[in-house]
Formats: sequence, structure tokens, C-alpha cells
Amino acid sequence: MRVIPALCVGLLAAALALPAAAHEVVYETTLSGANESPANGSLGTGFVRITVDLDVLSMHVETTFSGLSGTSAAAHIHCCLVDGGPLNVGVATPVPTFPGFPLGVTSGSYDQTFDLALSSSYNPAFITAEGTLGGALNALLLGLAGGSTYFNIHTAANPGGEIRGILQAVPEPELLGLFLLALAPLAFPARSRR
Repeated sequence: MRVIPALCVGLLAAALALPAAAHEVVYETTLSGANESPANGSLGTGFVRITVDLDVLSMHVETTFSGLSGTSAAAHIHCCLVDGGPLNVGVATPVPTFPGFPLGVTSGSYDQTFDLALSSSYNPAFITAEGTLGGALNALLLGLAGGSTYFNIHTAANPGGEIRGILQAVPEPELLGLFLLALAPLAFPARSRR
């Protein structure tokens, strides 16, 4: 029996024996004025992590921000950008802002979980545009997965948006580790026996 095939079979068996992970997908972005359309001179910055749990249809929104040139007036997720289309698109999540988002400040943080099966987790106009609540859910999930959504914080100084960032999926470290482990035997060519 050759060592490499046996090792690959062993790694595959080990991977299949691992407990099933929750079906969570994480998206992150860094917020800046340079990412706005049009770009502005804001020195404000921020970081956003969105965790979508596909098992229970929830979306956990975490963000921190600071250095805004004006006080915060709204924050939400816009969806869905189209290649060659406008650089500003409609709001998908609650309007005018996420419930409980800190308003009237130049820095802060936010941590909230939304039930994606509820219409209150969306902009009513987004649901209408997508036809149904299920259509809105699918459009948001596809927009997140396709990198066509952005998180935006609007301020009194920049009502069109002061800092934004395109949400991008974060690779799962467990899958990356398993993938690299499975490729390891290929890095060492088998010795031929004579």
C-alpha cells in the first residue's frame, strides 16, 4: 500500500469524523471616508463584523467606530451593488438606522442580533423591491456572499454617508487548516522503491 493514498484516506476519515460545525458565515470590513461614494475627507474609522447563523436565520452585527467629523445619524447595510451599476444602492436593513445604534456621537460601539425571519429586520422598501420577506432574505444573503453589500454610518456632517466598507466573507480557519493538512502529503514526493 502506498503511503500517500493511505494518508489521504486517513485524513478524509478524520475530517468526516469531526462534529458538524454551526452553519455560521462571518463577514468583516473596515470603515473609512475613502470608501464612500464620493470619497470624503473624513478621518473617521471603524470595524464591522457580521455573523450570519444559517441554522437559526440570525444576523449578529458588531461594530466600533471613532473619529467621525459629525455626530452619528444612522447606520445600516446597503444592498446590492451590481458590476457597472451605481456605487450607492438602497438600504436593506432597518431604517433610518439599526435599532439601538448610538446616535449623536462621534465614536461608539454596537452589538445586536437580528432575526432574519422577521420583517422588522429589513427596510420595508427592500422587502417590497424583492417581492416577499423570503425574497429579501435571499437577496441579503446573496449580496453578503457576493461582496455586494456595504455597511454605512451617516452623520450630521455627511448625511449621505461618512464612513463605509464593503462586507467580505472571512475564511473559516478550520476548513483552511484541514485543506492545508490534506495538501501536505503532496509537498513531499513519494520515494520509489527499487
